[in-house]
Amino acid sequence: MLERVRTGAGFIAALDQSGGSTPKALRLYGIAESEYSGEEQMFDLMHAMRSRIVTSPAFTGERVLGAILFEMTMDRQIEGMGSAEYLWQVKQVVPFLKVDKGLADEADGVQLMKPMPQLDALCERAVAAGVFGTKMRSVILHANAAGIEAIVAQQFEVGQQILGHGLVPIIEPEVDINSATKAEAEALLQQSILAHLDALGDDQHVMLKLTLPEQDDFYLPLVQHPKVLKVVALSGGYSRDDANAKLARNHGIIASFSRALTEGLTAQMTDAEFEAALDGAIASIAAASNT
Repeated sequence: MLERVRTGAGFIAALDQSGGSTPKALRLYGIAESEYSGEEQMFDLMHAMRSRIVTSPAFTGERVLGAILFEMTMDRQIEGMGSAEYLWQVKQVVPFLKVDKGLADEADGVQLMKPMPQLDALCERAVAAGVFGTKMRSVILHANAAGIEAIVAQQFEVGQQILGHGLVPIIEPEVDINSATKAEAEALLQQSILAHLDALGDDQHVMLKLTLPEQDDFYLPLVQHPKVLKVVALSGGYSRDDANAKLARNHGIIASFSRALTEGLTAQMTDAEFEAALDGAIASIAAASNT
């Protein structure tokens, strides 16, 4: 899996919507909140949607490098196999696990991650399930140097804990695409990330998941850093077309799209319609990632 991530083509499918974002994801998929009651039914429907995507003939390791799973997805099965096992054994898609527990309240222009007291136990379960790496998200709202340093320090501190379990962390300090100081925040973010990358041990490698920058190729120093396996981009609220266009102008960065991947897919589609729509989405994102 390490070699596949280091040298493989394709993009990472973010299939990790959690409790707070699930109702919106289902609405976009054509399932209204009136059609289910309670979390159990909601997550059953979400798993059915994810399974439909993952089992599709369009979804293979030829164009999809990896997939990020929600904890409940890791614990469930796809076609009689553990979800992570199915991804790798059947599809040759590298499985990752979302491990963060959401965002703390804003302070110093950022939202840090909430505490993760069960992280060690979750990492042990992930290793047992065949997961390769993890993903954790925090958010930068304003170009505040102290806040951005706090976010990066927290990401790398938790990243060290994850590396200790033999997993590769995807470090995700998202910059809000609507921030009035987005470019300034990106400059501070890159400076901080480079310092923390340089402090990693010789045998330690991480991945980075970043908002597409205001200046094309701005993150090339991160793409080229020897401690970085891959830099992946989040769509962050951009439409698929806009996200793909921006991504194609940022060389060496691949997509890790969630909403932009599933845009236009609905539960009401026939299998043929679903296959055609998903194939088109995957083809466009893979092409934009291959620059």
